Amino acid sequence: MKNNTYDLIKKSLDVASLRQSTISSNIANQNTPGFKVNKVEFEKFLAEAKEGIRMKKTHPMHFGMENINDIEPVVRKRTGTSMDDTGNNVDLDMEMVELAANEIYYSVLVQQLNSRLSKMNYVINR
Repeated sequence: MKNNTYDLIKKSLDVASLRQSTISSNIANQNTPGFKVNKVEFEKFLAEAKEGIRMKKTHPMHFGMENINDIEPVVRKRTGTSMDDTGNNVDLDMEMVELAANEIYYSVLVQQLNSRLSKMNYVINR
């Protein structure tokens, strides 16, 4: 049984987990000389693929996707932020805000998943 919503929630939970470890690494390296902050990009790719997700991809060089699993998060260095004297660009306040936002994002996804599984359980057992 194929369910795009379930696949999207599952993929988003994986991205939230990756983002959590990336932010934690950024915070842990706030005093490391020359460390550059990493960020996880996913939602941008999801928005770009929204229109093409129903198109069948018949060749690796084609646009479009058959399912949500074709969209992968990317970890990139954050640019455009100020650096200290050592070349480190970790802004602890910004990282803590992103950590809190990611925790809320994760909690909402878990609630959505629990709701969907509860509905499936109801249908199966009634």
